[in-house]
Amino acid sequence: MKKIIFFIILLITIKMSSQNKQVLYDFADLPQTLLLNPAIEPNYKFHTGLPLLSGISSHIGSKNFTLTDIFANDGRNINDKISSVINSISSRDFVAINTQIEIINAGFRLRDNYYINFGFYQEIDAIGYFPRDLLVFFNEGNATNLNRPFSASHIRYKFDYLGVLHAGISKKINDKLSVGGRLKIYSSSINLQSNNNTGTFTTVNGQSSIYRHVFSNVNVNLLTSGLIENNEYIDDASSIVKNTFFGSNANVGLGFDFGLNYKISDQLQFSASLLDIGFITYKNNVKNTRIRGDHIFEGVDFEYDANSNIDYWAQIDQAFKDQLPNTEDQVAYTSFRPVKLNAALKYSFGEQRRLLCYDDVYKDYYTDALGVQLFNVFRPLSPQLALTAFYEKAISKKTRTKITYTIDDFSYANIGFGFSTQVSKLNFYALVDNILEFSNLSSANSISFQLGFNLIFN
Repeated sequence: MKKIIFFIILLITIKMSSQNKQVLYDFADLPQTLLLNPAIEPNYKFHTGLPLLSGISSHIGSKNFTLTDIFANDGRNINDKISSVINSISSRDFVAINTQIEIINAGFRLRDNYYINFGFYQEIDAIGYFPRDLLVFFNEGNATNLNRPFSASHIRYKFDYLGVLHAGISKKINDKLSVGGRLKIYSSSINLQSNNNTGTFTTVNGQSSIYRHVFSNVNVNLLTSGLIENNEYIDDASSIVKNTFFGSNANVGLGFDFGLNYKISDQLQFSASLLDIGFITYKNNVKNTRIRGDHIFEGVDFEYDANSNIDYWAQIDQAFKDQLPNTEDQVAYTSFRPVKLNAALKYSFGEQRRLLCYDDVYKDYYTDALGVQLFNVFRPLSPQLALTAFYEKAISKKTRTKITYTIDDFSYANIGFGFSTQVSKLNFYALVDNILEFSNLSSANSISFQLGFNLIFN
């Protein structure tokens, strides 16, 4: 039971998220919205984020499982609660978390039509699907699951710790259309991943012994980079962080973002973006473990002989090594980034006001807006979709709010709130998601927040 609890806690603490930032998307003309759609045209001359404080975001989510399900003080036996959780989840359920910290974020206007922005941020992103068959096996054993194949295909996870150097440009084509793009250079420090595994383990009634254990078509690949060097685990935190800044053992990749913003009418606007179309090639500090083969194990013919020196454990170990060889290599591999899609339709209404944007350029805007946004991120097993309805309100020229209602894999009642204000040149924003669950975080399926400070110049 201790192993099961440890395994579940490990899943919760190392997996990362869907990256949906529906409250931030196209909100309050914040510089950070350019990272979600490079086509958004800012209404200012230039900006700079406060180093390390301009953008801090984190999201933690778990589908069909919360900490309360196991650790609630409800008088139930913890073994029963663990069994109940395992029986309620499927191999398509997952736990996730995403964290980003902006180190640098700045931008400036080039003539009236272009806005150039650039920066660097660190990101941790991962996802882990519940290996249900593995959990059932460890919890119940195989004696009570005769003739049931336990599948290795349930082992699916991916973990990335990286830095992202980026530069983007938005161009106003005309009064209706603007487009944008962003180049990203990835500097990855750690990658752990496993997917597309095959093979089953089945226990059946034996002939010469009670049980026969059948390993069939086993092909398991566990890929790692940045975790082991010279057969020793890297425990120097500074070197791990350094590799996210293009250190000597960093693994480098390339990516692109694309976006568009189109005004269907004076009040109706459509926007869309594709983010992280890219890859990273892992060739530094690589250590991969691969298990392949078939094996039938039915015990050992043990014959007692006081004078015998036969090592039966060595025989068992050698049989597994021969039939299910566990090999290690340093073969380089390529990992693709999780591509994200955003699309939104926004209708503006209310009082029409005029805003001085930069130099002598004025733009009209409405105080209120309603809309819907679709988000999708492509993950190893299946896409993760989210649909958001939102309402925006401009309280003043410098202060804006946004309320969202999101349906996604984690919840059908996710309410978020965003606030942005500017005093002189200093802008502050704070965004939270799933605010109804903040009173009891242990029972929440997902929680996310974003906040930051920018200097904005008109």
